[in-house]
Amino acid sequence: MKTVIRSRAAAVLAALALLPFGSAAWAQANVATQSAVFVERVGPDTSRHLEPADRLTRGDRVITVVDWYRTGGQGSFTITNPMPRAVSYQASTWDDQDVSVDGGRTWGQLGALRIGNRFATPEDVTHVRWRIAADRRSSGRIAYSGIVR
Repeated sequence: MKTVIRSRAAAVLAALALLPFGSAAWAQANVATQSAVFVERVGPDTSRHLEPADRLTRGDRVITVVDWYRTGGQGSFTITNPMPRAVSYQASTWDDQDVSVDGGRTWGQLGALRIGNRFATPEDVTHVRWRIAADRRSSGRIAYSGIVR
């Protein structure tokens, strides 16, 4: 039996609600972002579907979808989102994202980052970022997943 984590869920949802305003570093591009948070549910027949994340339990897979839109200008830009402490990063739909395990001070690929004497794991990720090239189209979507701790 799973226990509903009400206070943790509220904290996670509050943190995830801020993601539409995650930082987009603008070179010469004007960019707007919007995000939605879902939880993956497994039906009795093992089918999987997404529901709006209004209630979370430990072990739930949370999917965050970030839509970005160029509203003017040109140039490349970066979208950076923090991972809430109660969510452990799992994967992104983009293979070329960078992650940070130290609060955004340093960045790299997960398999190359170290914490002390060990390689960083998905549970160590504190931030995720994507660099959007200047020649990219005018809008796009990024999705990434995490597991509620």
